[in-house]
Amino acid sequence: MGKIICIIPARGGSKGLPGKNIKPFLNKPLIAHTIEHAKCSESCDVIWVATDSPHIQKVAIEFGAQCPQLRSEELSQDLTPTEPVLKHALMSAESHFKTKFEIIVFLQCTDVFRKPHWIRDCVQALIKDPKLESAFYAYETHKNFWYEDKPGHYKRVLPFMAVYGPRQTRTPLYREDTGLACATRRDLILQEKRTGDYVKIFTTKDFRTSIDIHTSFDFWLAEQVYNYVGKS
Repeated sequence: MGKIICIIPARGGSKGLPGKNIKPFLNKPLIAHTIEHAKCSESCDVIWVATDSPHIQKVAIEFGAQCPQLRSEELSQDLTPTEPVLKHALMSAESHFKTKFEIIVFLQCTDVFRKPHWIRDCVQALIKDPKLESAFYAYETHKNFWYEDKPGHYKRVLPFMAVYGPRQTRTPLYREDTGLACATRRDLILQEKRTGDYVKIFTTKDFRTSIDIHTSFDFWLAEQVYNYVGKS
């Protein structure tokens, strides 16, 4: 098995909460928490921050991540998908270290309520089963979901959602939370795919994983919950 790299995208141009990735969260920059989670997982040979911001670059290096170069303006737009950023970061890291990384861990620094062992779980799943394409964490829910298939017309996501009953007897759904912890094979990242079709899903019922920091309210809420409930 080749080396394992953790890639943390961290754009500098956030509109919802300017400067959020290095905004002090519980007395340290927000991105520092995710870097420390990757370190504590003891599963990543390299922690690589992909950013267009010299300020984020400086903080990332200070907290022990690799960030030898800035990503291009083209890959740092408001509507730039994550997948080409991951591909570019992987190719840059492989060029920098002159090696291939076979497993790519994706972490999002706006997800602060992750446990380091979740990262280890995902990596170990791919190591133990060579056929697995991806492994990630997901939130288990028993709620019903609808979608708008055409203007003003709504349909249930799945037919069984038309039958109501006790929560304990219902078929659960799993909300993909790859920003919390996700491990994927190299070839998928190079195809600009975050996950494959043959996956291992680890589930959590931790309500805090619903908090994804993009606005000042999200930031405030995360701090309140963190202070009240704690990090574990």
